[in-house]
Amino acid sequence: MNTEHAFSLLDDQVCEQARLSRDARFDGLFFTAVTSTRIYCRPVCPAPTPKPQNVRYYASAAAAEAAGFRPCLRCRPELSPGNDAWQRGDHVIARTLKLMEEGALDELSMEAMAERVGLGARQLRRLFVDRLGAPPINVYTTRRLLFAKQLLTETSMPVTEVALASGFRSLRRFNAAFLQANRVPPRELRRHPGVVGGDAITLRLGYRPPYDFEAILGFLRGRSLPGVELVDDESYSRVFGPTDAPGWLRLSARPGDDHALQLELHCPQPARLLSIVTKLRRMFDLDANPQSIGDALKQSALLKPLWRKRPGLRLPGGWDGFEIAVRAILGQQVSVAAARTLATRIVHRYGTPVVTGMPGLERLFPGPEALADADLREIGLTTARAATVRGVAQALLDGRIDFRSEQPLDEFVERWVALPGIGEWTAHYMAMRALSHPDAFPAADLILRRAATNDGSMLSTKALSSLAEAWRPWRAYSVMHLWRSASDAVKPVAKKVS
Repeated sequence: MNTEHAFSLLDDQVCEQARLSRDARFDGLFFTAVTSTRIYCRPVCPAPTPKPQNVRYYASAAAAEAAGFRPCLRCRPELSPGNDAWQRGDHVIARTLKLMEEGALDELSMEAMAERVGLGARQLRRLFVDRLGAPPINVYTTRRLLFAKQLLTETSMPVTEVALASGFRSLRRFNAAFLQANRVPPRELRRHPGVVGGDAITLRLGYRPPYDFEAILGFLRGRSLPGVELVDDESYSRVFGPTDAPGWLRLSARPGDDHALQLELHCPQPARLLSIVTKLRRMFDLDANPQSIGDALKQSALLKPLWRKRPGLRLPGGWDGFEIAVRAILGQQVSVAAARTLATRIVHRYGTPVVTGMPGLERLFPGPEALADADLREIGLTTARAATVRGVAQALLDGRIDFRSEQPLDEFVERWVALPGIGEWTAHYMAMRALSHPDAFPAADLILRRAATNDGSMLSTKALSSLAEAWRPWRAYSVMHLWRSASDAVKPVAKKVS
């Protein structure tokens, strides 16, 4: 079943089958609205199934709310993963959604945001209504309100802080918008909150199964930076800025089998909560639809057995674009371990010390302003590689390059390879890790070129690129499967990703 195709068209028969079976693989791909109760639900809702004649299907939560339905208090639509059929790739809707996730509508008018993606405001609105069932502002507002609903239900944060954390600058506007969407004022949800005790803000981050959390932890563990990150067999922890108000987080498997990770967040600035959760969802690829990815990859005789072995393998992103860029440059033609050693030296020489109260998390990765004039040869970099890091730092400060999430892959690569010392491999690796672009493909990678054959030989970069054309638009996932297969072949007993 091609779920991406099915749910872009909202096939009622497929939706009905998924709803009746409460199949978690379809969670967030559509929403079920019940005309008799005026409530909309996730397809996994445990409530008694309504009569078919009372059911309506919507492509987004915003579309259901625009039609006058309110979110279910039992299955809680705010916990569903996003629909990556709209969020991934270079389609104009995906690029706009990425801008909205970064809070573009807080700073830009609708006209300015539409211009960023090459459309007029009216054309963009029509496209959203046609594909998602609601205009951009409704999609944006619904996202903020659902996040607020989660904070009200799962935390003891004051309502004023919840409003700020969910992107509302006015408490009055927040109360009015929440009441309109949920038919109850925000404080009403505080009667029976499912709050986890402790100083941290604890939230559920949902995903669609299967999800190989062990594999993504293994990938990050082999690249973790002492002082900045802590990665063990069960969790990922990290310190984050700003310098004057640092925080830290821990992401682990949630107790019980409810297809969710558990986030423990120590963040002194409530306004940053939504952006941090958004960043983590991207970094841990929580909105991916493994069914759609599998439908594409299993068409390949090379990838089909790899996908069947690990259908939950995801694309590990990075926390910060500049950090990923530096680490990509350090990793040119050296091992993962050697690149990690050099990155650790940079952290301890140029990173900013902070106090978090969490042992092992005490330094922020240096920004471009700290490395633009740094003599990196003193920590072991070659003259050429040190110059490349400095050049990238200065180019970022000058605005010649950036990590804007809405830019198309080809545009991103073209701008980066124009810099001295940055080739196609480095640019695609950065797109894969910093932008989480699903079609990024570092074809010059030696491990990929060897893993793509079954006889121990090595394909040329051109031959591998040609072979990978059939894997679009999920080539980055093919990278993860091939890297993992190469690691398993070297260490067949090991469970961790190299």
